Amino acid sequence: MLGRLFHFGFDAIAISAVLAGVKKTTGFAPDTTQIPESSVRSIADGYLSAGETVFNLVIGQAVTSSYFKKTE
Repeated sequence: MLGRLFHFGFDAIAISAVLAGVKKTTGFAPDTTQIPESSVRSIADGYLSAGETVFNLVIGQAVTSSYFKKTE
């Protein structure tokens, strides 16, 4: 049960990080202003913000790692 919960949590953060990558590379992001319920909108904004944080951490690690190189 705990493993399944961890798996779902990891998947949720991975999807949020992918959405953050789309936002960063294309400028398009989910429009949370269309969510009528303010509490659900706040949760969605927090979820997307967590993905941006994870995405920025991964980018920071990739930039400082010797295993990655910038391609042109």
